[in-house]
Amino acid sequence: MTTQQLLRTGDPYRQRLLDGLGESIAEIGYRNTTVADVVRRARTSRRTFYEHFGSLGECLIALLNEANVAMIRGIEAAVSPDAPWHVQVRQAIEAWIEHAESAPWIVVSWIRDIPTLGIPARALQREMMDAFVRMVQVLTATDAWRAIRPDGVDRGLALILLGGLRELIATTVEEGGRPADILDVSVQAAIALLGPPPAPRP
Repeated sequence: MTTQQLLRTGDPYRQRLLDGLGESIAEIGYRNTTVADVVRRARTSRRTFYEHFGSLGECLIALLNEANVAMIRGIEAAVSPDAPWHVQVRQAIEAWIEHAESAPWIVVSWIRDIPTLGIPARALQREMMDAFVRMVQVLTATDAWRAIRPDGVDRGLALILLGGLRELIATTVEEGGRPADILDVSVQAAIALLGPPPAPRP
């Protein structure tokens, strides 16, 4: 199931507005999008828009929040805890790429547009990054992972991995590439970061 399919829940008018914003961002970018663009694509009115969202930025925050929740669910569902750890890494990265392929503008907007929205958006960034860190820690808390990392994956390591992957995919999409282009290098990076830690120096 794609990110867009997972997003289709709840209030139909709210969902139409979120879809309308997503379509506009995909076509002309968030910074060129107006409320008028969103309501035209959603086939609704400005009044309906403001009944659901206080501003275009608030609508973007809601859209990205739901997209990231859907992505986390998809990644968790794709990973088999009984598989070898390096296979689990590939399963997780493939699921991440699949969701990014369905709406690559999500990753770009998360990195490029959210920081322009101020304190509420910064709170969302922290909240969602924490959610991704928890996902990594939960996925690596199985017997297969304990065999190579008895102490688990700490927050700092997870943040380095997640931040690097997001910047890589955003840069790739901005330069005209596809998320799938970075599948192999992303798997290699994740295996290198999350694999057995180096032996302590004598």
